[in-house]
Amino acid sequence: MARVEHLILSAILGAIVIAAATVVAPRVRVAAPLVLVVVGIGVSFLPFVPTIEVDPEIILVGVLPPLLYSAAVNLPAVEFRRDAKAVGGLAVALVLLTTTVLGVFFYLAIPELNFFLALALGAILSPTDAVATAIAKRLGLSRRVIVLLDGESLLNDATALVTLRTAIAAAAAGAFALGQFVGDFALAVFLAVVVGAIVGWVGIRARQLIPDSAANSVLGFVVPFAAYLPTEHLGGSGLVAAVVAGIVTGQGAARRLTAEQRLTDQTNWHTIERVLEGAVFLIMGLEVKDLWQANIEEQDGPFRGFVLAIIALLLVLVVRTAYVSVLIPILNRRRAPERRTRLTRISSRLDGLDDEVRDAHPQRLRGIRARINRAFADLDYYQAKPLTWRHGGVIVWAGMRGVVTLAAAQTLPRDTPSRELLVFTAFLVALFSLLIQGLTLSAVARALKVPPDDEDYRRDEHQRLTAELRSAASEAIANNSLRRSDGTAFDDRVLAKGARMAEAPSDDLLSLRDDLAELRLALIGVMRKRLLELGRDGYSSTELRRSLAALDAEELSLRTVLDEGE
Repeated sequence: MARVEHLILSAILGAIVIAAATVVAPRVRVAAPLVLVVVGIGVSFLPFVPTIEVDPEIILVGVLPPLLYSAAVNLPAVEFRRDAKAVGGLAVALVLLTTTVLGVFFYLAIPELNFFLALALGAILSPTDAVATAIAKRLGLSRRVIVLLDGESLLNDATALVTLRTAIAAAAAGAFALGQFVGDFALAVFLAVVVGAIVGWVGIRARQLIPDSAANSVLGFVVPFAAYLPTEHLGGSGLVAAVVAGIVTGQGAARRLTAEQRLTDQTNWHTIERVLEGAVFLIMGLEVKDLWQANIEEQDGPFRGFVLAIIALLLVLVVRTAYVSVLIPILNRRRAPERRTRLTRISSRLDGLDDEVRDAHPQRLRGIRARINRAFADLDYYQAKPLTWRHGGVIVWAGMRGVVTLAAAQTLPRDTPSRELLVFTAFLVALFSLLIQGLTLSAVARALKVPPDDEDYRRDEHQRLTAELRSAASEAIANNSLRRSDGTAFDDRVLAKGARMAEAPSDDLLSLRDDLAELRLALIGVMRKRLLELGRDGYSSTELRRSLAALDAEELSLRTVLDEGE
């Protein structure tokens, strides 16, 4: 009983610390995870605090799947598609390159390690942490930079963990086959994509049948684990499966869930993210004392670990700088003028088609037109958000190590030579990376004079999207195609009074009663349908979601007004 009370008390104190850090962090202009790491380190050395040791499986299975799933749900799919190759390069090629360089270094620096274990440690230090994205968002950096960092942190965990698993297996067998590694990696990703997509699709379909928001959210909490566990059992990457399930859920939520369910999901997952992420970073700081003492006993002090960690972090930054310096010119080497000219020529041909051809192939022509509009939007996006060496500098410095590195290090076999040194080194790399890079990222961005996001592009896109939605609402009123919730039509008097609502939401929702409130709800339904259609035309996910959230909030307010009137 005393043990249970101790766990409950620890959980309460942890929750209070996490909440306090969330409040304090913005005031001191430091990310909350960094504050929690520092607090954890300080608390760990208090004489009355016992040794903290958390099973790494709890992190890998119980924490990372929901965290990655939640981030994937909010992943801007349109922007992700536009820079998918760059994200793939950062998440796969850069991880493998970093793993190899670090593996060679550790093999030479730690004689008691064979090459495969050295490679395993390199894989542990290769993935970046999502905390960098949170800091970058607060700095108001280019949305394109944030998408690259977000996508990298979501997907590179799988590359690192599959490499780690293969390296440990090779160390046990004493041999390594490149073909087997490639095959295992391809199979792990394939299984993850298939299982994650199926679980995400089934999950969103099942939730569509559950009207109660609370019960709906409970089912949503199951999805990341339902994707992770079977994928791992089959030999795939459970983390990639959780990410894929999150992407499928995020894309299906706008069509399948109600406004109340979407807003409830957003609030619930934001809370879960804050608690889980905060708990991991707090625990990360609390484990310092145990690692410190283990290295004093087994390695004659922490000095060796400090030296290895500093050199490893420098190598990580050098490799990342070299890779990004090659990536940026490639991303900017898009022949925009030639592509725009070609697309304009194709668009003119479509406009010149006679009515007979249009009538014969209406759906096919709409599809071609949508692809052309999307291609034009992509070119506008690349032109409005070019990546310069200044952005590259931020991408390099934002490559912090964190939760995955700490959890993966503790999965090393217990009989690994100098295991306490390897875990301590990995911890120090993550700690130095988070504190040094995390605390100075804003200063680096200012020193590089990184240009802010293009507000003119965002404003223009917002205005065009708003005009499309108003046009759809006005057309619905003109065609008298709107229906009440009971399926009956609105009379002309109500339509005449509500015509102005097609131009903008009412500023006084309390004045909307019965017929007018029902009419506005019908208009919101029309605009939401049009918004989903416009998602295929290349509008950014950020603006689409912002507009959807505004429609959802207005719908809930109107339903509250109607409920009060009953």
